[in-house]
Amino acid sequence: MDKIPKEMAQLQFRHHRLAALAVVSLAVLTVGLAGCSSTKSASSSYKIKNNKVALTTAQIKKNLDTQIITTRQDKQKSLTAKYKAAAENSKYTLDSPYVKVNPYGSSPLSALVTFKTTEAVKVTYTVVGKSDKTSITNTVNGGYTKTHQVPVVGLYADYANTVKITTTTKTGTTKTKTLKLTTSALPKYIKDATITTKNVKKSKMNIGKNKLTIINRTTKQPFAIDADGNVRWYDTNYSQHTIEQWSNGHIMILSKKDIDSDVYNDLIETDYLGRVYKEYSFANKTSSTDGGKETTVIHHDLVELPNHNLLATVSDGSKYKEDTMVEVSHKTGKIVKVIDMKKLLPKSMWAKYQKGSDGKVDWLHQNAVDYDKNDKSIVISSRNQDMIMKLDYKTDHIKWIYSGKKKSTWPKAYRKYLLTPAKGTTVTGGQHGLYLLNNGGNSSANSENFILYDNNIAVTNGNKQTSGKYSQAVQYHVNQKKMTIKQTWAYGKSLGKTNFTSVIGYAEKQSNGNVLIDFGYKNGGQESNIIEVTKSGEQVFNATMKNAAAKAYAYRAYRVPFYDSAYKFDATKS
Repeated sequence: MDKIPKEMAQLQFRHHRLAALAVVSLAVLTVGLAGCSSTKSASSSYKIKNNKVALTTAQIKKNLDTQIITTRQDKQKSLTAKYKAAAENSKYTLDSPYVKVNPYGSSPLSALVTFKTTEAVKVTYTVVGKSDKTSITNTVNGGYTKTHQVPVVGLYADYANTVKITTTTKTGTTKTKTLKLTTSALPKYIKDATITTKNVKKSKMNIGKNKLTIINRTTKQPFAIDADGNVRWYDTNYSQHTIEQWSNGHIMILSKKDIDSDVYNDLIETDYLGRVYKEYSFANKTSSTDGGKETTVIHHDLVELPNHNLLATVSDGSKYKEDTMVEVSHKTGKIVKVIDMKKLLPKSMWAKYQKGSDGKVDWLHQNAVDYDKNDKSIVISSRNQDMIMKLDYKTDHIKWIYSGKKKSTWPKAYRKYLLTPAKGTTVTGGQHGLYLLNNGGNSSANSENFILYDNNIAVTNGNKQTSGKYSQAVQYHVNQKKMTIKQTWAYGKSLGKTNFTSVIGYAEKQSNGNVLIDFGYKNGGQESNIIEVTKSGEQVFNATMKNAAAKAYAYRAYRVPFYDSAYKFDATKS
């Protein structure tokens, strides 16, 4: 390794921030110099060559034609101006606050409460629940202030809700105002989707003071339920597959530009009150369908990268579909990176794969992506190859592959990347929802834990002997140094064929060790069954959704706080 110049090593600074910056710079330089040879070595040892494909990166970017638009924000400008004026008006006090239910017209079970105080206070509110452990309590982000904009979420539909607003001074003095907020009835496509619950043990559920279960549907309005199965939030915008939590406390929803449109190509950064902060538009020429009239551009998954750009699963506009990923800049709305999986995987997997009824070749059907902060890689799930794998995000080089496909059938260059399963480790079949559990912090990039929903249907390389007999949530451990994979936990096999789902599904590990599992296409799509189980397999929540509109299944179920501690509503800022 080249030596660091002596003058760099001996630099001295008077300001501690500059000194810290120098330390970081030296560290980066040292790592950079040390990493040059190892990076070159890794690249030179990588023998897999990219395949030639029909479309160039430039053509794919043109086909998707992503851009940031302001259509929805422009429509909301007058409302935000009204709430800004209310926030700045001293006539609104805790005793007589400004109150607006459904402030932006798209979140009917939310409200905005605005007032001023003469003394700096912090604000907490509670939407009083109808039963034990169903109240929603939040402390407004921002600390002690005199101007208060309280975003209230978690109201019941068609009900006179009791909401308690409590202020607390720095000396601990409290004052509470009780409001009655009346809401309208649920819309047809949510009301008709009846929810029933059983095996509910609230004390063992991971619900805290403000968590609800989001029903992320394949179409129609998304909504969230409490431990009793009551709807406590919904968005009037139709969505498909994509409702993701963002680090700033906002949510990303894939919707339509018009409710009567058949294309989901409008990605909205919004909050639980319905305020839109950003809107990404995608051209509809790459949209695809898994059946039915409606089509979508971001067909399955979306993840926020460390630089706050978004990485989305898309189609490229060719005869192949659902085999491409794009990174979109959160600043410009333009595509800054394209990953075409046809380039990376053996041509034998996709060149002669049979076309579907829509005339498209769905050889990969990528349905999940997650970014690994530990080594700057991504893990992905391919339903139609019964395969999960890991890629270096910078180079697109394969790090490992797990599949039931026999080693001898892989081209030789790929074989060194195949994981060896430990005894008793399940081969996935048509799996969904892969994501990492030990992501970031002090975790090791060579020791990975992740969870997924294994549909257990042998599409191409799955286990034909067990296929169709059950579906399950499965947790795995990968030792990247030894190139091994081991199943460490599973639940669902004991439920048998009753809970088998040929498509969709999700498993989410909770902070208390429980796992929330969405058997989204139970009984051929007639119902969606969401079960929360403890590590030992005890059911503590079991909700069933029936009578949903056509294709409005529970694609995924998330247990999330309403709202996140990073979230702050402020109408005085654009």
